[in-house]
Amino acid sequence: MPSLRSVCFNAYWAAWTALFLAPLLAFAASGAPARPIRAATRLWARGILFGLRGIVGLRYVEEGRERIPAEPCLIVANHQSAWETLAFLVLVPDVAIIAKRELVAIPVVGWFLRRSPMIIIDRANGTQALRTMIEESRAAVAAGRSVLIFPEGTRSAFGAPVQFKRGAELLYGKLGLPVLPVAVNSGLYWPSGSLSRPGTVVVSYLAPLAAGLSAAAFMEGTERAIDRELDRWRPTAAAA
Repeated sequence: MPSLRSVCFNAYWAAWTALFLAPLLAFAASGAPARPIRAATRLWARGILFGLRGIVGLRYVEEGRERIPAEPCLIVANHQSAWETLAFLVLVPDVAIIAKRELVAIPVVGWFLRRSPMIIIDRANGTQALRTMIEESRAAVAAGRSVLIFPEGTRSAFGAPVQFKRGAELLYGKLGLPVLPVAVNSGLYWPSGSLSRPGTVVVSYLAPLAAGLSAAAFMEGTERAIDRELDRWRPTAAAA
């Protein structure tokens, strides 16, 4: 049975999201201006994080935030939960998040996501999806925005080793940007297919990597670095 907290949070999510229907109509009528839409999307995400904290008891802390480069970079993060997809809209303002097409099917929210920070790709399209990802990422960087990719492609179980798909390595080579690896332990508190529960998600920004490294050095500095960072919390997951 769903916990009372989860039921209340789901009701809050629906009510909070419904409030954005009026701004959606106003933005659509005014030509869908990008900057106000991005601001509204971040406000929506902040409201969801507020609900998680106040209703569920799910908080977050950041470690190493001073490592975020001042200039646009490629952010590479592991993916365990819906939490980080929402949270990065707040943690890194104006970041262009590479996301699956299924996200834009969410009522009201999907309209904002398609027109704000997200780079929406259809992974079933293979080569075309990679081309879209690279072209739209280059456009985001030209506009002064960082790009975020979850290179595992989908949410993974907490204890599973981090395994990147080819898209991250390809994007790194094409963009020529420094890389910021990020490890999150959100799967401990909001695993895929489960309800969220109280706790503190840790967002750990790791040492940046320079542009122009070999594929092997890129993998060593991102995939393995993130995996090693997650070892901090794997005993906690095993005990649970």
